[in-house]
Amino acid sequence: MPTTADDWFTRHSVLETARRTAALVNVLTGDQPDPHEVAQVLRDFGEADPIDLTEQDVTQMCAAAYVLLEVFAADRVDDAAGALNRLLHSRRGSLRLTSHDGHTPWHPHLDRDDDAPWDEWFLASSCLALTVLVWDHQRPPGAVCASPSCRNVFITQGRGPERRFCSRRCATRERVASHRRSRSAE
Repeated sequence: MPTTADDWFTRHSVLETARRTAALVNVLTGDQPDPHEVAQVLRDFGEADPIDLTEQDVTQMCAAAYVLLEVFAADRVDDAAGALNRLLHSRRGSLRLTSHDGHTPWHPHLDRDDDAPWDEWFLASSCLALTVLVWDHQRPPGAVCASPSCRNVFITQGRGPERRFCSRRCATRERVASHRRSRSAE
């Protein structure tokens, strides 16, 4: 556990939670997601071991990931906000503060309790982070990669210019393909 509240909030910022959401959506919407891969993504974003995910946990998290795709696919802020409003309305938990029985600094949760199932926790924490990004920046919080061969989601907010691709690799691959098409057309 981090030693100060500032350390905890630095590791668990809204933007970092949103990035975790994108990473989980990508692994969960891929071909046959493996509980070990999903657990590794959770570890990469600061979740502590033990992370015991069952096949059923992953199946339920996959369903949540596919629901979250609508937010990432939104081209306009109104569409992203509408998708988030539908998800927030369908949640059973209400906004509350928790410290996990004094083990962490106080922070918001939308799930029913601190022992919520993985899928409920994933969807609630993702909705909360993406909602704050829409509120804070007044634009969609993420996008789907513009590369037809990729389709990963990513967070568009943060430093730098607006992005169309999830990675430099995808952007380069598409630029090279476009260049080759234009040269062959000549």
